[in-house]
Amino acid sequence: MTQKNETLTLLFSLVITGGILGAAWWFFKGGLLSGTQNTPNTSSSTFSEVKQVPNGLFNYGGSTTWAPIRKDVDPVISSVWPQFQLRYTDPITGTPGSGNGIKMLIQNELAFSQSSRSLKPEEYQKAQNNGFKLKEIPVAIDGLAIAVNPRLKLAGLTLNQLKDIYTGKITNWKQVGGEDLPIIPYSRSLADGGTVEFFKEHILAGESFGPSVQYTRDTTDGLRKVTQNLGGIYYASAPEVVPQCRVRSLPLGRKVNEWVTPYQEPFIPLEKCPTQRNQINKKAFRSGDYPITRRLFVIVKQNGQLDEQAGEAYANLMLTAQGQSLIDKSGYISLR
Repeated sequence: MTQKNETLTLLFSLVITGGILGAAWWFFKGGLLSGTQNTPNTSSSTFSEVKQVPNGLFNYGGSTTWAPIRKDVDPVISSVWPQFQLRYTDPITGTPGSGNGIKMLIQNELAFSQSSRSLKPEEYQKAQNNGFKLKEIPVAIDGLAIAVNPRLKLAGLTLNQLKDIYTGKITNWKQVGGEDLPIIPYSRSLADGGTVEFFKEHILAGESFGPSVQYTRDTTDGLRKVTQNLGGIYYASAPEVVPQCRVRSLPLGRKVNEWVTPYQEPFIPLEKCPTQRNQINKKAFRSGDYPITRRLFVIVKQNGQLDEQAGEAYANLMLTAQGQSLIDKSGYISLR
């Protein structure tokens, strides 16, 4: 009798334990993960296979970094899904950029937005105050490249040296192994977009730009100033810098002499440009060996309406094999 009771007790314990483990697995698999998953699970190969692409005209906006992707990807989307009409929309005041795009999204002026940085806590809160949530969906990899005058003799910079240049602690190229020449750091304004915000947060560690920083209208203006001034330096999205014919993109490292190039080696001399252009070092960007990489996001408005469906559809299109291939073609790095 005692042995029978012990057997029943053992069986009962195993059933209880199994139930607890099963419930925990269900919670982790179905509950917790479903609430935090930000990348849509899409196995579609082509745009035509994507489900739930809505009909209508949808305004979107945001990051200027996204411009080459919009140029290469959006016309193909329109050819496959002509009823899914997309219109890039500039802000009424201020300049286009990630921050203004997210602001317009929160104010219900856009269906979805594009960003070169992650959402900020205050942006999540503002959206919640307006009755909906925001979700960021990564669709591509980008990195920042540092442009200098091609006549500047310098092997590379560490991230700390780059920080010290833009915060005003280093003011002469001889302080980092270059010639005796004043440094002229250029940047777009902090209000201009996600790239500057990303640089301030991740490279300057939240510190302010130094008094020697000169502000430019846009990247074209910044690169032009670097070509005109031997001591100039400017940062921008790598596809905007690396293929240029009149500036040199500088190798970077986490430590001195551990340089990683933003371009595929060997470096193509600029005098061969534009017949031959330097190409992005996609392997180093994807692996994270290159020290300044980031994700590009589609920002979705979770309001249960067509805007949400449009944002999800746009992200799903970007994450197809066809979309990722077009992202590669545009000069950025695919996630898949």
